[in-house]
Amino acid sequence: MALPKITPYPMPAPADLPANRVDWKADPDRAVLLVHDLQNYFLSAYDTQASPVPELLGNVAALRKRAAALGIPVLYTAQPGGQTPEERGLQQDFWGPGLPADPAAEAIADAVAPGPGDTVLTKWKYSGFVRTDLAERLAALGRDQLILTGVYAHIGVLMTACDAWMRDVRAFVVADAVADFSAEEHAMALRWAAGRCAVVTTTDTVLDGI
Repeated sequence: MALPKITPYPMPAPADLPANRVDWKADPDRAVLLVHDLQNYFLSAYDTQASPVPELLGNVAALRKRAAALGIPVLYTAQPGGQTPEERGLQQDFWGPGLPADPAAEAIADAVAPGPGDTVLTKWKYSGFVRTDLAERLAALGRDQLILTGVYAHIGVLMTACDAWMRDVRAFVVADAVADFSAEEHAMALRWAAGRCAVVTTTDTVLDGI
């Protein structure tokens, strides 16, 4: 039930991306950048010196830097360590106890760490909207777009994108700023998102667009 050991795989290139069903464009006046669960615990499943991790962290850092320069709010989700079985709920059955009560494991990776003015939301379930105030924060900010980055693509990233769609928030899954258990699962998440609930895009496209 623990995290799998993830074999290195290449980050998807633009030519690998699925066709989108919609033509939404990220708007700096409407968007929030969400950095999803990029904690050391989740990255420890990878060889962090091999693809896709260097590209993942580099692209998220570039998006975060541009967001900060343009005044786009940057939000993070992070799961707490040392959760009780009651707090874990059914995640306990699928994934075991989760993060240890260890500040180093809980910490967001240094390369993409929150800066002054960024907000970290404590996250409990696959979707970043469940048992958090993410929806209320978006409403208070007057924002209805979510630029999604982080891990893992076919679990929390995809569920957050789908939940955003159900709340009439436009989600943009940045294909080369997310990572997954395998190339196959990464590709599956992108196909599902593009066909059902989000725009699948690239770091360069978002940077150029905003």
